[in-house]
This record gives sequence, structure tokens and C-alpha cells, in this order.
Amino acid sequence: MEKNKQSRDKLFATLGTPSDFVFDEKVASVFEDMINRSVPGYGTILSMIGVLAARYAQAGTNLYDLGCSLGGASYAMAREVSADSCRIHAIDSSPAMIERLEAKLASQSAEGIEGIESHCEDILDSEIANASVVVLNFTLQFIPQQQRQDLLKKIYEGLNEGGILIVSEKIVVPDPTLNELLIELYHNFKENMGYSKLEISQKRTALENVLIPETLEQHKSRLTECGFRASEVWFQCFNFASMVAFK
Repeated sequence: MEKNKQSRDKLFATLGTPSDFVFDEKVASVFEDMINRSVPGYGTILSMIGVLAARYAQAGTNLYDLGCSLGGASYAMAREVSADSCRIHAIDSSPAMIERLEAKLASQSAEGIEGIESHCEDILDSEIANASVVVLNFTLQFIPQQQRQDLLKKIYEGLNEGGILIVSEKIVVPDPTLNELLIELYHNFKENMGYSKLEISQKRTALENVLIPETLEQHKSRLTECGFRASEVWFQCFNFASMVAFK
């Protein structure tokens, strides 16, 4: 199979005992289908990341897509940003994701997509410097909770004044009844996108020890503690939200 060819997500369609979710070649090969059918409003989030990046990107600075997977946010920024001499750094620790991203970049180099550099590394080890826009698009939820503060502090310190951080996350809400309602609505959404109850259940089991969601209040409190002067939710659908924080 060509590295940039995507298949339909059927990874959890067969009854079994799911192991912990891993961003390996199997996931990479269906990732675009998986995330578009699993995250309500994902296309809107990507397009608006491009719009926000175009507004806040500063000439001669770096833009970061941390936990980039196949580079959806990187492409959104590349298409919209007009500030001169910006470099977009697409970073992911999954070799399978980066290999496919690099194949995609090579095949589309003639279409005017420029300025994206891919890096296969752990974002906890990445240097963030001279940044005007940093994106964590459904990435922070996979970082161990005890390391999230240090990552956000590093991002804050690497951002220039006037820079922004965009954080998209699966969330929980404090009220148990409302939280269950949002989960139920989300599962209905996934069924409407073609996933079976078996697929939904098995993927949830695979993710439960890997993806650890938090409340919006926890996210906002952490951003404030790191030094961001303001943060707010700009998108939410069910138990998925995206925030923007300003330095």
C-alpha cells in the first residue's frame, strides 16, 4: 500500500480484547478516516486553526504543530498564513505518522504547500523557540498528566509576545448527569458516522488508559498558572472542545 493512501477505519470491527491504543502503522493507515468520523467538527477545527494562525502568525517566526499526526493542522496553517518567512514545524513521535506525512509533503510539493518541516521526536523533548503560533490539536490528552504543566510552560516560554496557543481536547464536565449525556450524544454521533456499537465499545476500552481527559476548568487553570494572560473556548461540540490562549 502507498504510504499516503488512506483506508476506511475498521480496526475495532472484530470482537476481541483490545490492547492499549498505539499510533502505529495500522492506525496511521486509517487515521484521516478515523479522526474525521470520531471527532465532531474536526474539519471546522482544522479550518479555523488556519484562520487563527493567519491572524496571529508573525513574520520570521516558527509555527508548531505538536503531535501533528498526518499534518492536518500544519496544512491548514500553510494554506492560510501569509506572513513572510514563517516555518511550520510538524512534530510527532510516531514514525508511521511522520513517514506518511513526509510522503504526502513530497507528493504535494508542486501544489504550493511550502514551509512545513517534519520532525520525528517526542514533543516533551522538542525545542520551542521564536514561536508565534503553537497548536496542540488533540495531543495534550495523550501526555501523562504530571507532565502537562511542564510542556505548557515550555510552550509559553518559547512563544513571542502576542503569540497564541491552540489546544483542542476531549473533555469531561463536572456534573455526572451532563457528562453522561454528552457521552451518549457522542456515541450517537459515531453510530451516525458508521461505527457499530462493538467498534465504539472496543475503541473506548483501548483508549481508557491512554487518553486521559480533563475539565475545561482544569485546562484554563493550568494555562493561567503557566502565564497566559487569557484563554477561552472558541469551539465545542459534545465532549470535544478547542481553546485559544494568548501570551
